[in-house]
Amino acid sequence: MRPPSSPDAPGLSQATHTHTQGAFTITSRKLPISKAGPIASMESRLRIPIPEMIFGDNLAAVSHSRSGWSVAFAAEPALDLVDKTGENMLRVAHAGEWTSSREKSSAVGIKEVVRPFDWTYSTSYRGTETRGAAGKGLEAAAGRKAIPLELLKRRDPILFFDEVMLYESELDDNGISLVSVKLRVMEQRMLLLCRQFMRVDGVLVRVRDTRVYVDFVTDEVIREYTAKEDKFETVKKVSSDIP
Repeated sequence: MRPPSSPDAPGLSQATHTHTQGAFTITSRKLPISKAGPIASMESRLRIPIPEMIFGDNLAAVSHSRSGWSVAFAAEPALDLVDKTGENMLRVAHAGEWTSSREKSSAVGIKEVVRPFDWTYSTSYRGTETRGAAGKGLEAAAGRKAIPLELLKRRDPILFFDEVMLYESELDDNGISLVSVKLRVMEQRMLLLCRQFMRVDGVLVRVRDTRVYVDFVTDEVIREYTAKEDKFETVKKVSSDIP
């Protein structure tokens, strides 16, 4: 996968790291924040303003050589799933809480919440999948098998690890929204975690996770998606109660 804003081939090659384990190739690529030209092009394609920190050339991917199956994680397809209509954005239910949580409500009020797109950049992105031979995927049947957490808790040597940032926004200094990917590869298995963490100060905390588990012995892949959120004060209280 090569995003439209990519630099020249030598730059991509130097920033790309790969690891092969069994029939799978794991790839990560980290480059600096996108420049003005690529940012303008991306905004034109997506039709929304993009976050302050956008890493348009970064990539995390897992591919299976024998079947041609792959799943990749990049900034632009993640942002393309942000609501562009404003129908699902944070505005009505929490606008009063937002305003009351600010001493200067005239500076930060409902007008800062109501925008023509989801300004928290919340996305349900689960990766960009390429189906393998005959259109088949490697994933276990949806809902029939869970990721074996006990196996992941084993202290097996880590053969490859990386963390790739896709985008981050400080939400006009009122919180944070970021999407990043972590890769951890052991001899017999690996786990990829793509996480969006979003916090609107005084209002809401939201976490959306996509996990991709790969068993290198059986060539089985399990992909799970979870979404959780709660009021800011509730999360703050629970966090403060943790020793």
